[in-house]
Amino acid sequence: MSTRIRFQLCLMMFLEFFIWGGWFVTLGTFLGNNINASDGEIALAFSTQSWGAIIAPFVIGLIADRYFNAEKILGILHILGGVLLYLMYGTTAFSAFYPYVLVYMVLYMPTLALVNSVSFNQMKNPAKEFSVVRVFGTLGWIVAGLLISYIFHWDSESGISQGLLKNTFLMTSIASFALGVFSFTLPKTPPRAMSASKLKLSEIIGLDALKLLKDKNFLIFFISSILICIPLAFYYQNANPFLVEIGMENPTGKMTLGQISEILFMLLLPYFFTRFGFKKTTLVAMLAWVVRYLLFAYGDVGELGFMLIIGIALHGICYDFFFVSGQIYTDSKAGEKYKSSAQGLITLATYGVGMLIGFGVAGEISKTYILSDGTHIWESIWLYPAGFAVVVLVLFALLFKKERVDYNS
Repeated sequence: MSTRIRFQLCLMMFLEFFIWGGWFVTLGTFLGNNINASDGEIALAFSTQSWGAIIAPFVIGLIADRYFNAEKILGILHILGGVLLYLMYGTTAFSAFYPYVLVYMVLYMPTLALVNSVSFNQMKNPAKEFSVVRVFGTLGWIVAGLLISYIFHWDSESGISQGLLKNTFLMTSIASFALGVFSFTLPKTPPRAMSASKLKLSEIIGLDALKLLKDKNFLIFFISSILICIPLAFYYQNANPFLVEIGMENPTGKMTLGQISEILFMLLLPYFFTRFGFKKTTLVAMLAWVVRYLLFAYGDVGELGFMLIIGIALHGICYDFFFVSGQIYTDSKAGEKYKSSAQGLITLATYGVGMLIGFGVAGEISKTYILSDGTHIWESIWLYPAGFAVVVLVLFALLFKKERVDYNS
């Protein structure tokens, strides 16, 4: 792969995640403060990510993989996404905002697979080359958060009171248009040669891999993956509004510590996975979820501010040690025939079903613990995902039988 192509792929990945991190992290704060959305409405807005994840395989499997170059579909989706982000920038009511964000997420979620396809198509050894490109996506998310907090101060108390947080949509709209146009200059990634007669819907959405559930260990992992995404949804939906409400300075910028730790623990994962195995690695991830929410429940912006910072920084363990190790485990169980279907099934179960349930539950619990002045009883709210994560951890520890999984499988 030439230096020019590597630069193109890194820039593509940077913009892809700059866009997502530039508005999604502060979405709950924006909705609650700028357009007075209720906790139930905020949950509804976040659940669009899950609907996008559920629909994405159809877009990729039925259209992108069969009829059009991946880079062209990527460009079209991001240009359309730029229009929708600009429309969200101008909304003042949730009734107008929700249709835009729903359509946007249906368009955006397929691009996560498309940027991977474009990257892999240019690589002779994806196992070694992809991580270098993918890390620029994490850097894009980090830069978006740092800009919001430390350069523009949109998430400061004065910035929120002046309604400046809506500018996140303008910023990401510009980035989306830029990526859309830039995508047409990317290396050509033609559709896979296959006839329509060979189209299998079950393969596209991962149903071919359902037979893997006959394996008891994989079944336990599959169910645990759905369940653990319920407390995960609490973090995505509530973390930024929580930090803003309790008075943390530069909350969005400080939340990028989660992505920084993600890079660090990604580097540590091979050693940990090889040394301790899949089960213990997964249990550590689940335990990190419990600890994170307890730290949020009892920390504050005063003397206990370090608890909040640690809770944010635990994101690397929560994400890498569960999701990445889970992808490795799934790959090892599926075999060559069902690799793609199995990964699609896990994605559908986690980002689709699990988080869809989680966003709804988080919204209902947040509504229960809101005071008359609009503030929340956060200690009570955070104890729910902590307790739920404990239950999942215990069930996984008791039911999943230890087995050897090759990290390089």
